[in-house]
Amino acid sequence: MAGKSLHSPTVSCSIQRSLLAFASLTLICFAFITFHSLRSPSSAQLSSGIPTSTVNKVFAGGANEGGSGSFSSYGDVYHSPESFFTEYAEMERKFKIYIYTDGDPNTFYQTPRKLTGKYSSEGYFFQNIRESGLRTEHPDQADLFFIPISCHKMRGKGTSYENMTIIVQNYVEGLINKYPYWNRTLGADHFFVTCHDVGVRATEGLPFLVKNSIRVVCSPSYDVGYIPHKDIALPQVLQPFALPAGGSDITNRTVLGFWAGHRNSRIRVILASLWENDTELAISNNRISREFGELVYQKQFYRTKFCICPGGSQVNSARITDSIHYGCVPVILSNYYDLPFNDILDWKKFSLILTENDVYELKSILKSISDEDFAALHKGLMEIQKHFEWHSPPVRFDAFHMVMYDLWLRRHVIKY
Repeated sequence: MAGKSLHSPTVSCSIQRSLLAFASLTLICFAFITFHSLRSPSSAQLSSGIPTSTVNKVFAGGANEGGSGSFSSYGDVYHSPESFFTEYAEMERKFKIYIYTDGDPNTFYQTPRKLTGKYSSEGYFFQNIRESGLRTEHPDQADLFFIPISCHKMRGKGTSYENMTIIVQNYVEGLINKYPYWNRTLGADHFFVTCHDVGVRATEGLPFLVKNSIRVVCSPSYDVGYIPHKDIALPQVLQPFALPAGGSDITNRTVLGFWAGHRNSRIRVILASLWENDTELAISNNRISREFGELVYQKQFYRTKFCICPGGSQVNSARITDSIHYGCVPVILSNYYDLPFNDILDWKKFSLILTENDVYELKSILKSISDEDFAALHKGLMEIQKHFEWHSPPVRFDAFHMVMYDLWLRRHVIKY
């Protein structure tokens, strides 16, 4: 009995230690497997539930348009390239938009006014949404609802601002009374598109439209009730472009900075008065006249390193997308501008973002950018050019699909 009592505690402790060690090992293995399954990009399903092959296919499409075929190659221009391409794949598979069919296409509804000019972005969206596979004719399948009223068409027909407000109000209230969809979310899953700033102001007669629905606008200004986390900045693109896109032509860009335009804002007046006689900055207080030659204004973008983009009558300007297209690094000169696709693209990797007070030190700021840093900015600019172009029919990763992706991101805030 004495012998057994001496060995029992030892055996008991040994068993306890063995069980503890086994439990610890099991826990470590389980944690490793769980972590690996969540983080590994080669797992059968990504965390979003999309097959890896689908994401690779989407990414390959992006790579074929100028990329090298790996997420890391896009790290300089996207906030999160892996998240972008993963979510983009899911958008292509799942996202559905319903277009209200009410309204005569020959008046202010359904169809675009035109696909050219300063407000062509609005026209292209109206055209592209019908050409896209993201449209559904079944409202019960829709993630979002498009209100197809075009203030650009109203403007083209000479409609006054006062009448625009009445027309918009009557149309939207008619949809609310006729269909059940608005009332499910008070319009939070509805959106409309307008590029001209008059179109933004034409909605002021409907405070609930401004507050609840998603406004896709070229004029993302606080003074017209723009809400950044809800609304979307539509890139203002002046198409068709007069000349081909600028490429890897850094050595030909011998002009430090360029701007030519009208003095229709305080910042433009200051810019012109300070720098229009400078020998290193090509600053002109008016558009370059055709008397100096064909397409002189556009060709100047090819020769310039930095293109100055001050706001005009509104904070937005087509000069930004002109700069992107022609390969001239845009210099955003504004105290506030919710830049297009700002939640997707890192604008600091392909542009300079300055405040209006920086205009007084503009030349020294531009000259402080090293050749190496300029080359990096220009390289980023080449990578994002495709996101600021419209096509009919639309192509993957173009301006239309980037707007749709911004809408896709906002579908999560919808509460039924």
